[in-house]
Amino acid sequence: MKKNREVLEKLNPQGKIVVNRAVLLKAGFNFQYHTHTYLTRKGHQYIFCYDQGYLGLESDHILLVRDDGSKR
Repeated sequence: MKKNREVLEKLNPQGKIVVNRAVLLKAGFNFQYHTHTYLTRKGHQYIFCYDQGYLGLESDHILLVRDDGSKR
């Protein structure tokens, strides 16, 4: 999980970006390891490794996000 968080943090320095799934895999990201999920009111499920998360989009694109804690 630590490696996954590091990969997400490195690829997402601004807090929000769309990348291709292949970029994450090439960096050593393992989609099986995560700390928690977050389900939005619209039914989107974000998957998190600590404060770094992602949402699967169409065409193997992944939205990377950072949880700043403002919704807690």
